[in-house]
Amino acid sequence: MLFVLTGGVQTGKTRWLEDVMDDLRSAGIQPCGALAPGVWADRRNDPESFPRADENGFEKLGIDNILLPSGERIAFARRTDLATAEGSYDPASQSGKAKLGWHISDEAIERVNGHFASLRAASGQSGPQLLVIDELGRLELERGEGLTEAVAILEDGPTPCMPHALVVVREMLLPHIEGRFESWGETVHVSPDAQSRALVLGAFTS
Repeated sequence: MLFVLTGGVQTGKTRWLEDVMDDLRSAGIQPCGALAPGVWADRRNDPESFPRADENGFEKLGIDNILLPSGERIAFARRTDLATAEGSYDPASQSGKAKLGWHISDEAIERVNGHFASLRAASGQSGPQLLVIDELGRLELERGEGLTEAVAILEDGPTPCMPHALVVVREMLLPHIEGRFESWGETVHVSPDAQSRALVLGAFTS
């Protein structure tokens, strides 16, 4: 089964994913893939000086990737304006050419692709596992770039090792996945709530 998680910005998707993975681990099920938590700065002491701070006083600076199941954490994306100011922005990179709001170095993309390639090569050697892909965005779904190995492992379909997958996709990009990953059978759209959390766990325990 393929679960597709959507939700607005800052609606708790990553926290929900972490809770789901905790539930699965408690049931003896290991998640694999990649989780993408944000990198935040606490601006509560002086929110007026930071116009990008949210209503709670926190400013999102970047996005990391946590490679599962090892837990290795790598810096994945930096807000484009910050990357430009810091001198790390590369207009010739995949994200630069796509004019994304987040600058993702091609080296970071290569590292995460290498992780998904290793998962594909090891398919069937352990399990059961939930394949987690957080997230597929414009690079992958509009341009055929970015995390191509994450797309490939989804196109491979389920295996005895990975019978179910959960992928994060923004609502505006959902038309790009319609009918694309039919080898998973049923596609279930979920939200970051308790009912969906139980649904994912139930796919392994029912």
